Amino acid sequence: MSSPLSAASSLAGGCHCGSVRLVYTSAPVPADTHPRACDCSFCRMHGAAYVSDPAGALRIAVADAQALLSYRQGSEAALFRLCGRCGVLVAVTYEQDGRMYAAVNAGCLDERDAFAPAVGASPQLLSREQKIGRWTRLWVPEVEWA
Repeated sequence: MSSPLSAASSLAGGCHCGSVRLVYTSAPVPADTHPRACDCSFCRMHGAAYVSDPAGALRIAVADAQALLSYRQGSEAALFRLCGRCGVLVAVTYEQDGRMYAAVNAGCLDERDAFAPAVGASPQLLSREQKIGRWTRLWVPEVEWA
């Protein structure tokens, strides 16, 4: 029997300076995946458009503890993960009941140009509870830190 990720592809990426590297594993191919461009002021300032797969996985490797910054804004439930050296926003995470969920900024992936065009998303129109429900349904539920 094959695992859910057996037909998946792994996409590498990271920040500009290389201090934060990631591998995103997802079954849907990039050409069939529309990154979600959040319309909040923080994400717009960073040009972020996120991809995630609820059956996928994400591995984030950080050069050292100072290479990763975390920032909360909006409902303050999610943590935006940025490189402390070059300032690139690489992902957003949310933790609940000991499980971490994440969405990857598609612009940080080496294959960023292979994705379908981004579509708008307006999470600021949702309540905190609605956001959390959306994240736990859509985001990657397997996040590994190295």
